[in-house]
Amino acid sequence: MNSNRTKNRTIRRASRLLALSTAALGLVATMAIPAAADDQPTKEQLTADCASGEGKCSFNEPKLGTAYLGDFHQVSNSLYNCSTSDATQSMGWADTVGSTDTAGVSVTAGGKIADLIDLSVTATYSHTWSSTHTENSSMNMTVKPGEVGWISRAQVMQTVSGTWQTHYDSPKWGHYFWYVPDTVTGPAANGTDGQSNAVIVKTRKMTQDEQNSCSSKAKTGRAFVVKR
Repeated sequence: MNSNRTKNRTIRRASRLLALSTAALGLVATMAIPAAADDQPTKEQLTADCASGEGKCSFNEPKLGTAYLGDFHQVSNSLYNCSTSDATQSMGWADTVGSTDTAGVSVTAGGKIADLIDLSVTATYSHTWSSTHTENSSMNMTVKPGEVGWISRAQVMQTVSGTWQTHYDSPKWGHYFWYVPDTVTGPAANGTDGQSNAVIVKTRKMTQDEQNSCSSKAKTGRAFVVKR
């Protein structure tokens, strides 16, 4: 009789242990399963919610990179010289340089994203940040016979890195808060970190087709401007 009672108690204990073990394994399995990629927002989705106001956003811990001179790019019309002597002319130029994020998406001037970055940089570094820079002027350029000339400009550029914090009133993608790192590259003030904007005249030899076009009645022996 005692033997049967002991046997039953042993069986009950084993059943409870098995149930606890199964529950524990289930909890571990649940914790070990990572969130599916589809359940996580992209940076573009989060910043879109920042821009629309659906998410309450801030650009945290901004860090400015070392300024550098950006690439030269054409900022004027082109002067073609079909004459037999140097052609000198005053040429106007205009340039607007914007900002882009890590995905190459433009950061619009006056938009919510640009304002949030400016607010964060101003609070941290005590100077403003601008997503665009516009400049225009004119300069004399000389183009030799059989060549094409234009004005090129390079803008001082700088990166600002930080983390977007997005807060929702109700959980979105399963959370109230989401964080995503970002780096924005944009124009910096002339002289930043010892770097200076540059404006130069560039020239090249005409292509064969361009040389052939010089023989037309309207172009023979003269210089003319072609809009960019």
